[in-house]
Amino acid sequence: MNLEKVRNIGIMAHIDAGKTTTTERILFYTGKTHRIGEVHDGAATMDWMEQEKERGITITSAATTCFWRDHTINIIDTPGHVDFTVEVERSLRVLDGAIALFCAVGGVEPQSETVWRQADKYNVPRIAYVNKMDRTGANFAATLATMNERFGNKCVAITIPAGEGEMFSGIIDLLSMKFRVFNEESAGTTYEDLEVPEDMIDVANEYREKMLEAVADYDDQLLEQFLHDEPLDPGQVMIAVRKATIESKMVPVLCGSSFKNKGIQKLLDAVVDFLPSPLDKPPIEGRAVDDSEKVVLRHPTVDEPAAALAFKIMTDPYVGRLTYMRLYSGTVKAGSYLLNPSSHVKERIARILRMHSNKREDIDVAHAGDIVAAIGLRKTTTGDTLCDPKHPVILERMSFPEPVVSVSIEPKTQADQDKLTDALIKLAEEDPTFRVKQDEDTAQTIISGMGELHLEILVDRLMREFGVGASVGRPSVAYKETITREVECEGKFVRQSGGKGQYGHVKIRMRPTTDGTHFRFENKIVGGAIPREYVPAVEKGIQDAMGSGVLAGYPVTGIHCELIDGSYHEVDSNEMAFRVAGSIAFQDGARKAQPIILEPIMDVEVVVPEAYTGAVVGDLNSRRGKINGMVPREDATVVAVSVPLSEMFGYANTLRNISQGRAVFTMQFSAYQPVPADVSKKMLEKVKL
Repeated sequence: MNLEKVRNIGIMAHIDAGKTTTTERILFYTGKTHRIGEVHDGAATMDWMEQEKERGITITSAATTCFWRDHTINIIDTPGHVDFTVEVERSLRVLDGAIALFCAVGGVEPQSETVWRQADKYNVPRIAYVNKMDRTGANFAATLATMNERFGNKCVAITIPAGEGEMFSGIIDLLSMKFRVFNEESAGTTYEDLEVPEDMIDVANEYREKMLEAVADYDDQLLEQFLHDEPLDPGQVMIAVRKATIESKMVPVLCGSSFKNKGIQKLLDAVVDFLPSPLDKPPIEGRAVDDSEKVVLRHPTVDEPAAALAFKIMTDPYVGRLTYMRLYSGTVKAGSYLLNPSSHVKERIARILRMHSNKREDIDVAHAGDIVAAIGLRKTTTGDTLCDPKHPVILERMSFPEPVVSVSIEPKTQADQDKLTDALIKLAEEDPTFRVKQDEDTAQTIISGMGELHLEILVDRLMREFGVGASVGRPSVAYKETITREVECEGKFVRQSGGKGQYGHVKIRMRPTTDGTHFRFENKIVGGAIPREYVPAVEKGIQDAMGSGVLAGYPVTGIHCELIDGSYHEVDSNEMAFRVAGSIAFQDGARKAQPIILEPIMDVEVVVPEAYTGAVVGDLNSRRGKINGMVPREDATVVAVSVPLSEMFGYANTLRNISQGRAVFTMQFSAYQPVPADVSKKMLEKVKL
C-alpha cells in the first residue's frame, strides 16, 4: 500500500450540523453505497444502532473506508452531542486529519468550539466545511468571521457560495475561478464547471485576494510574485495551502449543502489535496518499557517493529469483543501475537477486520497507517499500546473526563442479577467515561456518566442488547468535598492484643492545592522518624480516606499532604498500621481544615426566539444560573449561562413548555465550584436525617 495515498480523517461538529448526512454523501459519491441513507428516515449507514435510528443522532463513532482519486480514505464519523465527547476525544487521538463541519445558519456553536479545542490538543490538521447553505438564514461571511474570531485568524475560504438560502445555486472555486453547478436529477453526481457569473466576479476576486495573501505568508516565492502583482502558479498555490494546513497554520474553508447534494466532491478533493497522509505526520513518540525516561520513536513504515494504539472496544453480537486499533508502524498478521506492555500480557490477533459501519470484511494483514478492528484481544482496554513483543514500547495513554451524573440501578429478578453484572462490565470496557460502583451503605449498584442522555442510552442498551430487566433510580449529582485552609494533624494507630501488636504514628501538614490537582503527596521527613518502606503505606491510607469526606461522605479532591513527622516501633510497626494511621490523620485534618462541598457547574447555551427570551432568562436565574452573555441572531437570542448541574435535571421539558417547543439548549461540564452556604446547609441537614 502506498502510504502517501492514505488519509485517516474524522468528521467532527456540533450536534445537528450535518455530519452523518455529509458522511452518507461521501459514501455515495465514492461508490461505497448505491443509495443515499437519510438520518430522518433512520436509514443512515453510519447510524446503525437502534437508539441512533430512533433519535436521529450519532452516539458511537463508526469507522469506514472509501476511495477517491486513487486514494484510500478511512473515515470516522463522530457524535456531536457533548455527552459522547469521549468518542470524539479517542477518535482525534488516532486520526491524521479532520473535517470540521459548521452550520451556515447556526455558525460556531458551543460543541464546535469543544471539538476544535480537542483537535488543537492532539494537533490534528483540519479543513472546515460550512454546510446547509440552502437553509433560510444561511450566512457564509458571518460564519467565516465568527470562526476567525473564536479560533484565531487562520480560517481561509477556498470556495464560496453562489447565493444563499433558497438562492443557493452552486459553488465558486477560488483556486480555479470556476463556478460549479450540480445536476439535481443525478443527485449531484454530475456537474458542470462554468465561468464565474458577472454579478459574483467582484466578491470572488475579493475572497481570492484574501486567500492568496494568506497563502503567500507561507511561501517566499509566492509572496514575491504576490507583491509584484505577478500571476501565481495554481500548482504552487495548492502546495503552499497543503503545507500550511498540515502545519496547522491555516484551515481551508469550503461550503455546500450536503442534504441538497452540492459541494461534496470538492470536499473530497480537499481531503486528498490538503489533509496529511501518515507520512506527513511526525513519527509517534513512545516510552521504553524498562526506562520511562527514554523516548522511543516509531516511523510510519512497514520496516519498523509493529506499534499500535487500541482506541475503542466494542461488543459485537456476532463476533464478540472487537478492539479498534490504529497501526502506527510495522505490520500485523492475523494469527500473530502482540504484547500489551501495560499489563505484560501477550495477546493473539485471531482475526483482522476492515470495518464499514457495523459490517466487516476479513483481511490477512494490516500495515502502518491502517485503522482496523481485531478479534481475540481479551485483556486490552481503551488507550492500551499493542507492540512487537521483541521491541516493546508504550505510547501515550488517553485522558478522559470524570463522569458527573449518577443513577442507581437494580435488577428486577435474580436471573437479571448475573446478566446485569456481565452487561455493565462490557459497557464499562467500551466507554471510559462510564463508571460502575457498589454503594457500601445501601448495597446498590451506582452507574455514572457524562449526562442524563448518556445514562439514558446506556440503560436502553442494557435492556435491548443485553436483555436485562432493571429499575433505575433518579439521577444524582457527583458532588465532591475539599478543604479551605492549611492544618497540621496526626494519626496514631496502636493495638496490643497479646503477641505481635500494631503501631503506626504519623504527623501530616495538609492544605488545599492551588492548581486544581486532585492529590499531591510529599515526604518531608528528615532523619528516619519513619522508615522509608512505610511512607507509601501512609500515602495509600490518605487516599483510602479521601474516598469518603467528613461532611457528607462525598469523595475528597484538591489535597496537598506533607508527611512531616511520626514514630515507629521496632517490632510492632508494619505497612498496615501506617496505612491506618495515615487514614486517621487525614480524617482528623479534614475536620479541622474547614471542609466545603463542591458541585459541578455546567456551561449552558440556549438559543431562544426573542419573544421567549425574558421567560427563559428568568427561569435560568431561578436555577442559580449566572448569565455570561447574550448574543442576538437574526431570529433568536443566544443566552450563555453557567448553571449548577443539580438545578438542570428535567430542564429539557421546562424549556419546551416555556418556549412552546421553539428553544434548544446544549450543556457541557465546565468546572467544580463551592456550593453556596445556604444550599450546603440544607444538603447537610438531609444527610443527618
